[in-house]
Amino acid sequence: MQRNLIRSPFLAALMSMAAIAHASGDHAGGHDHGDATIGEPGDAARITRTVRVDMTDTMRFTPAQISVQRGETIRFELVNSGQLRHEMTLGTPADLVAHAEQMRQHPEMEHADANAVTVDPGQRGEIVWRFTRAGAVEFACLQPGHFEAGMRGAVQVRGNKS
Repeated sequence: MQRNLIRSPFLAALMSMAAIAHASGDHAGGHDHGDATIGEPGDAARITRTVRVDMTDTMRFTPAQISVQRGETIRFELVNSGQLRHEMTLGTPADLVAHAEQMRQHPEMEHADANAVTVDPGQRGEIVWRFTRAGAVEFACLQPGHFEAGMRGAVQVRGNKS
């Protein structure tokens, strides 16, 4: 029986994806190495401040530019004041472009990552994130067409706070 399961193309592909995900993971932190360049999931007990971000059907975030200190743990309170589903995903420019392409191919994809939240119309969501490196961290709505329409922003991470 087990031998037949392994021969299944679906299970073989699933096992390959799991092996790749496991191999690329940062086992101590529970996230992949790409996250390290943008920070890490934050501890809700260590939130230094809350930043409210409004998402609208004009394909804009307000504010679109956010400044934080390195080492800060920020609660992003996302408010979808539009009639369309929106999301906020933190990432590198390359990660956001790649993820936007995945979303075009799979528009109903739901996120279970600490760096992203999907918010239905009239609803709220949150991301708690700790910024560990100075520099810019981008964010975008990756719902099909929204990224391309300019629904993007950036977090400028400044200073030497640890």
